[in-house]
Amino acid sequence: MTKREFLVAVVEANVNDDITNFATQEIGKMDARNEKRSSKPSKTAIANAPIKESITTLLTDKGMFASDIAVALGISTQKASALCRQLVEDKVLTVTDVKVPKKGLVKQYTHC
Repeated sequence: MTKREFLVAVVEANVNDDITNFATQEIGKMDARNEKRSSKPSKTAIANAPIKESITTLLTDKGMFASDIAVALGISTQKASALCRQLVEDKVLTVTDVKVPKKGLVKQYTHC
């Protein structure tokens, strides 16, 4: 049981006016914290923003694989792949599966 579930159960039980008011105030505080937390980007998102810009700049004229992007930018293939997936979700990049000999299907990213 989470803290929120507990507080909601206390409010629904309506045991005592003071306890119900306290639980309602705590739920309000939790909502305010969550709203504040969700409205600003995380440290990782801030750190990844320049890398994402570099990826979009790199892919302006041709498509590339995540491994090639990683080598060009000096980051790991996993990080390049994750950031490219995020850019695909944001509709900045498009992805296609390309058949590469001795590797199989590999995702190729291109700028929209």
